Amino acid sequence: MYTVTLLTSPKAPCLEPSLLGALQTAWGGGDARWLAQGEAAEFEVGQIPANQWDVWADVQKLGVDLVVQPTDGRKKKMLLADMDSTMIEQECIDELAEEAGVGAYVKDITARAMNGELDFDGALTERVALLKGLDETVIAKVLAERISLMSGGPALLATMKANGAYAALVSGGFTAFTAAIAAKLGFDENRANTLLAEGGQLTGAVKLPILGREAKVQALHEITAKLGLTAADVLAVGDGANDLGMLTLAGSGVALHAKPSVAAECNIRINHGDLTALLYVQGYARDDFAGA
Repeated sequence: MYTVTLLTSPKAPCLEPSLLGALQTAWGGGDARWLAQGEAAEFEVGQIPANQWDVWADVQKLGVDLVVQPTDGRKKKMLLADMDSTMIEQECIDELAEEAGVGAYVKDITARAMNGELDFDGALTERVALLKGLDETVIAKVLAERISLMSGGPALLATMKANGAYAALVSGGFTAFTAAIAAKLGFDENRANTLLAEGGQLTGAVKLPILGREAKVQALHEITAKLGLTAADVLAVGDGANDLGMLTLAGSGVALHAKPSVAAECNIRINHGDLTALLYVQGYARDDFAGA
């Protein structure tokens, strides 16, 4: 059996019962279950509908995300999450670059690298070099003044952990940021690149080797082996090209507000929902959320 999940933005819920009913009828679905009234609902079908992606494109125009996945095993035992533009709303290196006066230039490189147009390692090296001489205290300033959590993140972490899941934050960004975000949200561990500093100033380099796409795949293998899990037990979420390895390997790979080239490779694409969408696609109702 397969579960069809429809969901919308929690800030502007617009899931109409008529749309849900029409899709149930068209696809021969079972009884609908509302996960959050007006926001998320699901029903089962016997097979993946042949016109899934045509319907997906149609409901996207209505502000609705559509996910079809096997019912068995969709509730995962591990969360593997990217940080920048996934668990937080910003790209940390772009915010540091703003402080260094090279924001626009770096932002363009970041966008191209995340869309897979540039080599990740080379793009990171070039951008970090532009931070040379920046006072190390700027990191704390950026964290305090420029970084905000992605909507739904606290509920996602609290609920999955309350249900026994392990959570790892894996970023192509920097440990100075992942450590703070991991602690704030309750991740069990975090991995990222380390910005090098001397005499209280950034040197314009990172500790080698650079954590890129393959490092995220390696993290998935290492952590699941440590926990006695398999890739099928993992829910991975990210938005950039360097996330594709872990997204395609995980049992559920979620492209969250992702670059087009990334979304095209993933079966679970969330463009309207926030991070609570990752709970809905696992079958959690809003009443099941930790702290609800």
